[in-house]
Amino acid sequence: MNTVKRAVIMAAGEGRRMHPVTLRTPKPLVRVNGTRMIDSVIKALRQNEIQEIYLVVGYLKEQFAALKQDYPEITLIENPYYRSCNNISSLYAARDYLEESMILDGDQLIFEPAVLHKEFERSGYNCIWTTQPTTEWLLSLRDGIVCGCSRTGGMEGWQLYSVSRWTKQDGQKLKKYLEQEFAVKGNHRIYWDDVPLFCYPTEFQLGITEMKRGDIIEIDDLEELAAIDHSYQTYLTGVE
Repeated sequence: MNTVKRAVIMAAGEGRRMHPVTLRTPKPLVRVNGTRMIDSVIKALRQNEIQEIYLVVGYLKEQFAALKQDYPEITLIENPYYRSCNNISSLYAARDYLEESMILDGDQLIFEPAVLHKEFERSGYNCIWTTQPTTEWLLSLRDGIVCGCSRTGGMEGWQLYSVSRWTKQDGQKLKKYLEQEFAVKGNHRIYWDDVPLFCYPTEFQLGITEMKRGDIIEIDDLEELAAIDHSYQTYLTGVE
């Protein structure tokens, strides 16, 4: 059995699909029914006794400094590439902290803290089984091991969420291949998840951590935000 010793929270993006809400507020700091999204993430990590937390920031980075008053255990890491690169740049900035780690996004709502438990058997992603049509990434399994991934979703499969765990050995490999793709090949426009799932799938034997629908809510755009917190409905006027 492996144990998560640290967490890397991705929070550098501009959140353009939530404009105008994110024009002055980074997406992880947006309040949903009175609570900042990132608070649900950090509090869930704390409840699972994960105290070593690295927060990768970029867009409106100065606003995250105040978080250290509430969560002094956080270490801020700046991603200087966030404007011109995809999120591979954020994990590249935090590449020294990937061993025995949990990697997760700061712009999601954790409703069931237990899904961030720190004990795990093999590296892999939190997922829900879905038979409903989805455009989210879907994983296929064979004997409990990820054997394929659809970026465009589909009708049936294990829907991937932005929570993953990595053993010491897999964290080392993830760092190595991040450096290869980002620094050596200059592959700046991919997601970091492309590295283990598409660029080097044979180098990893990934599994999943099963969740129930509703344990985590990912908010991707303004419409989804307004559906959960009706106070944002006014922003939808004129939005196509």
